[in-house]
Amino acid sequence: MAVRKFRITVNGVVYEVEAEEIPSDGKVESPKTSQPAVVQETPVPPKAVKRAQTVVKDTAVIVEAPLPGAVLDVRAQVGQVVEMGQIIVILEAMKMENEITAPVAGRISAIQVQKGGAVNAQDPLFTIEP
Repeated sequence: MAVRKFRITVNGVVYEVEAEEIPSDGKVESPKTSQPAVVQETPVPPKAVKRAQTVVKDTAVIVEAPLPGAVLDVRAQVGQVVEMGQIIVILEAMKMENEITAPVAGRISAIQVQKGGAVNAQDPLFTIEP
């Protein structure tokens, strides 16, 4: 059978793979080479990765959960000054750890979650005052 190329996205990372189609009679020919298949990672920016939602209310930025999950860790405290991109909360969703970062630099004015808690999509996680 012919070898076909496919593009597969796993957790926002795009892979190009080659696969051989199996005939409908179920008989599979043995490979002609003994070399393992090569998987190449294509540097394509992930488009399907969920990002934390941000809501601007007055001057404060409210960061919402991008998906439902369990809170594994809270790495900031109320009153703490944080930098843009700093990890604030780690959520576990579908057996994956998701780092929720500060979208702006500023001071944490509220944290609405605690370690060990659960959140739904769009639940507020924390608030930053730039």
